[in-house]
Amino acid sequence: MNTVYEIFKAMAEKQPDARAIIEDNRMMTFKELSEMTDMIADSFPDNTKAVGIVMRHRAEMIASILAVLKTGAMYVPAEPNFPSGRINYMMQESNVDFVLTELQYASKLKNFKKIYSDCAICIADKNSKGRMYKQTAEDLAYVLYTSGSTGKPKGVAVTNKNICHYVRAFEHEFHPHSGDVMLQHSVCSFDIFVEEVFTSLLNGAALAIPTDEDKSDMHSLMKFIERHGVTMLSGFPYLLMTMNHLEKIPSCLRLAISGGDVLRGHYVNNLIKKCEVYNTYGPSETTVCASYYRCRDGNILEDGTYPIGSAVLGTTIKILDSDGNELPRGEVGEICIWGGGVSNGYIGNRVEENKAFEQSDDGRMYHSGDLGYILPDGNIAFLHRKDTQIMIYGKRVEVMEVESQLYQCSGVEQALVRAFTDEDGLSYMIAYVVPNNTDIKVSQIRKELSENLTDFMIPEFIVKMAQIPLNANGKPDMERMPVVMKGA
Repeated sequence: MNTVYEIFKAMAEKQPDARAIIEDNRMMTFKELSEMTDMIADSFPDNTKAVGIVMRHRAEMIASILAVLKTGAMYVPAEPNFPSGRINYMMQESNVDFVLTELQYASKLKNFKKIYSDCAICIADKNSKGRMYKQTAEDLAYVLYTSGSTGKPKGVAVTNKNICHYVRAFEHEFHPHSGDVMLQHSVCSFDIFVEEVFTSLLNGAALAIPTDEDKSDMHSLMKFIERHGVTMLSGFPYLLMTMNHLEKIPSCLRLAISGGDVLRGHYVNNLIKKCEVYNTYGPSETTVCASYYRCRDGNILEDGTYPIGSAVLGTTIKILDSDGNELPRGEVGEICIWGGGVSNGYIGNRVEENKAFEQSDDGRMYHSGDLGYILPDGNIAFLHRKDTQIMIYGKRVEVMEVESQLYQCSGVEQALVRAFTDEDGLSYMIAYVVPNNTDIKVSQIRKELSENLTDFMIPEFIVKMAQIPLNANGKPDMERMPVVMKGA
């Protein structure tokens, strides 16, 4: 079986009474979720090809996604709180036939022909009687929008085959089963959501969906995890870092997966004693994760980060130079990925960006644009993006190198360095620092940086922050960060 719906349907027939969806006020079995999926699919018009999903996170949302996949169509997810312009751009470029949503969000979607709201999604279309649905492995399953270098988000087109590849890779490493419960914490527009939903349900585990109120408070979230016996969670390093400061975590939690950004050793130095912690790596273009690293038995690198590990089942990762030659261990090059997760590329007119995908002798390959090297033990060390270099006083500066050095300074809990351009078009850096004590001095940070960095590599401005604000995707939200303007 190589389609999402086939595997889900087989699981629903195998364990109809097992828990599938868990919410605070209700529980839904695999049989009930399957029946709701069928009912929603039967409400679609004939020949549906693409469906937008703009819904609250609950059982109906999961059933709607499965219903789209049952019909052989693809879904395009967007959070209801996304700006209307962004939602409209995504849905228009993806050419959705209609958007599945709720009445309260209908005003954000008035440009579309057909909207199925709470009142309509479970009313069968008159043409659906006796309708046969067909899915194939090569059918697109979803289009996930990521930030684009042109200023417009770009949609990564992922197939059923890609998802099924990752479900098998996850099962091979983490062995989820009907006794497991996965936390659904991520927004729908990020890879982590794909991991949460499909690796749980397609392997027979349940999916626990907290309220927005529970997600917004760490102590409430931990109570939700304890209340519903959550055994697995996946999130950004900042989620694990917050958990790391807790005196205790729920005893039911056996696995915490970090992804989407670098994982630093001090983020999880307490957490690894309480549950299994993994660091993962993988661009959206290669379907969730391409590599895993088990932190408990691992080593922290000199820059304070964990390696990203080795390739998942059905995947090959090589470090290549600029001419496409494989480099030996220890030499820095581009991380390139082959295997079942490599997607169809970007939809729309993305000729230049689709050049990152290449057909090689070893199969379809993706140039990640990330730099790394292979460690003596065969694991991979991630360094930074190829394109994070800037010029200061005519000299090249690697922004991520500066950020790594900040983490080596005493008293620094969290750090972020970003490049900006002044009125004359010259680059400069701002460092945002979250201290682990109130006595930290900027002068001391500068002194420590000067021991390892030349003068022009030290950020012109250092801003102390109580915390780094995060956006809906769980990444640093630069729109909420103070910017020190630099003029002549």
